[in-house]
Amino acid sequence: MKVTAVIAEYNPLHNGHLYQLDTIRHTENSDIILVIMSGNFMQRGIPAIVNKYERCRMALLHGADLVFELPVYFALGSAEYFAQGAVSLADKLGVVDILHFGSESGNLSQILQYAKIVLDEPDWYKIELNKSLKQGCSFPAARSNALSKIFPSQDFQNFFHAPNNILATEYVKAILQRNSIIKPATLVRRGAAYTSISLESDSFISANAIRNALYSQSSNTATESAIQNYMPADVYTLLQNQERLYLEDFSEILLYKMLQKNGSKDAFADYFDVGRQLSHTLHNNLPHFISFDDYVLLCKTKNLTHSRICRSLMHILLELTQEQADILKQQDYTPYARLLGFTSRGQKLLKSIKANASIPIITKPSHGLKQLNGFALTTLQSDLFAANIYESIRQQKQRRQPHNPTSLHRQNELTSELIKINF
Repeated sequence: MKVTAVIAEYNPLHNGHLYQLDTIRHTENSDIILVIMSGNFMQRGIPAIVNKYERCRMALLHGADLVFELPVYFALGSAEYFAQGAVSLADKLGVVDILHFGSESGNLSQILQYAKIVLDEPDWYKIELNKSLKQGCSFPAARSNALSKIFPSQDFQNFFHAPNNILATEYVKAILQRNSIIKPATLVRRGAAYTSISLESDSFISANAIRNALYSQSSNTATESAIQNYMPADVYTLLQNQERLYLEDFSEILLYKMLQKNGSKDAFADYFDVGRQLSHTLHNNLPHFISFDDYVLLCKTKNLTHSRICRSLMHILLELTQEQADILKQQDYTPYARLLGFTSRGQKLLKSIKANASIPIITKPSHGLKQLNGFALTTLQSDLFAANIYESIRQQKQRRQPHNPTSLHRQNELTSELIKINF
């Protein structure tokens, strides 16, 4: 049985994702597609537009066979930490043959070449990297500058300006670092770039463009209708009927948390990926806080990217500490696998996963709280806290809009049931 893993956010699921899933199933003849999906918070430091259960259902209805949740520490990590967490989870399940990912390059040999350099860190690379960091460059920019010394071509410059190429390199690096038997495979990303908000494409636009269109639809119904062709009809209907969350919805709770913790310039330094420099910046700009996104723009500098600041603020909001992130790294990243849902085809693989996995398989959080201990338990508790924060914000927003057809029923994270699709 050929099992292919996909690392995804599906925020939301669109035609580009369908193209990948269809290619894996019908062109590459995979028997099972196993998805490792971020929960309610995304790698760029933003909330999911709809919750993980709805996105899991989308995935299962459109090609995935099993969906596991990537713990929030990794879902909200840098590209490297995100990839290490996700690849470790795929590896520890003990059944995955292939890791399949999209990239702007589509050139696996090229990705492998860059991944080996980033992993081995030869002396010339470390010298150039540190030189750029001292000049105030962000880490992604510093790495690109270092590699450009040996790969000066325009093709290389374009490669590391593409976010999926960066993630692809990190996935392959993680596979190499683990000496995993998983084989990488890549597919050329079709359509607009991830950061694009353009709706001008034949059949593929970015998830970012879709979220931007949904956010602005209240003042532009033409924009709303324009996105219908870029996703499955049932996904579009779901997005219209669900309360959608955006960064600004977390402004009040973030401000409360920041004011509560703000005792000195170093008050935030112990949170995951914050450190003293960013803590000072956050402290100094807090009196000018208006909204989440405006605050991020206030704090953005040459060496602190928008995504890095968003992630760091989410780490503060969700009480994610540097100490716990370091422990997870020392303990080989993902300490359990939480199953969100499966199809009848995926269910047939569960017995094999349970027999071969090197980490506990969690099917219900309430059971996981009894089953786990130590750093693994702390990680699961962080997942539950993040889910509860997300659900609280969703409910608050929904109460302000009583015309919304979605039920006011609160999702109980502890006793949530697996999503099962019978085909």
